Amino acid sequence: MTDKLKAAANKTAGSVKDGIGKMTDDQSLQAEGKAQKTKGSVQDVSGTVKGKLGNDI
Repeated sequence: MTDKLKAAANKTAGSVKDGIGKMTDDQSLQAEGKAQKTKGSVQDVSGTVKGKLGNDI
């Protein structure tokens, strides 16, 4: 379950950074936000797989 929580936190933080980057025209911050959202998506999938396998991986 902790992977799912980390995923949600990374997706949220990434969305905030992406949004602020868009508003301030800061392409670096926007790219960082998009990368963090992607990391959150990967963690979400990992958490789902671990959950289905009973955290044995």
